[in-house]
Amino acid sequence: MSRLSATILALCVCFWAVDSAAWHDETHLAVARAAGYAKWYNATGADMAKLKAGLTEQHNHYVNNRTGTVVTAEAVLRQAGRYNTIEPRGHLYGAILASVRDYMGAKAEGKYGEYHLGFAAHYLGDLSMPLHNTEYDAFNRKNHAKIDGMVDAGILERPGRIETYPVTVRSEADLAREVARVANLARELGERIRAEKRLPTEEEAYAQLGHSASLLKAVIVYTEAPRLAPRG
Repeated sequence: MSRLSATILALCVCFWAVDSAAWHDETHLAVARAAGYAKWYNATGADMAKLKAGLTEQHNHYVNNRTGTVVTAEAVLRQAGRYNTIEPRGHLYGAILASVRDYMGAKAEGKYGEYHLGFAAHYLGDLSMPLHNTEYDAFNRKNHAKIDGMVDAGILERPGRIETYPVTVRSEADLAREVARVANLARELGERIRAEKRLPTEEEAYAQLGHSASLLKAVIVYTEAPRLAPRG
């Protein structure tokens, strides 16, 4: 590899590393805990993996949708085959499906699959972050880090702040449909705040986290993953 090629590759790694950051650690943990996932502490693992896997992992965390793009279940299913590949526009939606597949496959073989579901829990958290569903433009670059951390401080001390609602997932087709639904909600909010040149409100941010937690809760039921014991 020439020195120029190596320099370009290094710059690309830095660029996409910034792009792929999402909700900070405690926010991801709070989503997984609100969903009732017994292994909620694994929900930060996907961000840790980026330090070693670089672009191969980073591109699992977002989709740079063009303005006005409507995410469909079919598009989600098509992305699943791109899991753990280098694709600058990202393939978050497929990463969710593929990591759930990996979890169910590992369980069927009698293997310990919880790390796969830990990755899925993280990706489902990323799914509700508005700027992980829109173009990485000037607005995104300027405000990404601010939105990542806007509700992180103290969120684990407020377990009831993330509210869930019923979501039903009985098949991969259901999961693809629900991923598309949440992606479009996040994309629409991302486009709205960009047009209005503002950050989300705290209420909007928590509503987004509720979408992620609700879908993760449905995935836990669908995959028969271990659940937290009810508080009592």
